Amino acid sequence: QLQLVESGGGLVQPGGSLRLSCAVSGATLDYHIGWFRQAPGKEREGVVCISKTGFSETYAAFVKGRFTVSRDIAKNTVYLQMNSLSPEDTAVYYCAAKSGPHLGICETEGYDYWGQGTQVTVSS
Repeated sequence: QLQLVESGGGLVQPGGSLRLSCAVSGATLDYHIGWFRQAPGKEREGVVCISKTGFSETYAAFVKGRFTVSRDIAKNTVYLQMNSLSPEDTAVYYCAAKSGPHLGICETEGYDYWGQGTQVTVSS
């Protein structure tokens, strides 16, 4: 029913920035959107989740003010602005959609629709 497509990943030097996009098609306004990432050999973890209205966000502690999520309702797109990137941020980044009235904790549970992922590599 929903389709999510991530873009904007790539290679960036430590301290650099990337802006990821998640294009959502379908009943966009009925779903919360989350950004998740998975590094090789590690579990998938939540980065930030944003409510269906775009007025609430739940950030992972490791973001430490470096990342900002936004939602453009008109464009059916959710953005993840990532600044001050470090090699620890290297991972495949996914966006996903979740139904329900509450945003809740930013974990994979409840996120039923997933994009294909976009690779982010932070290296000098």
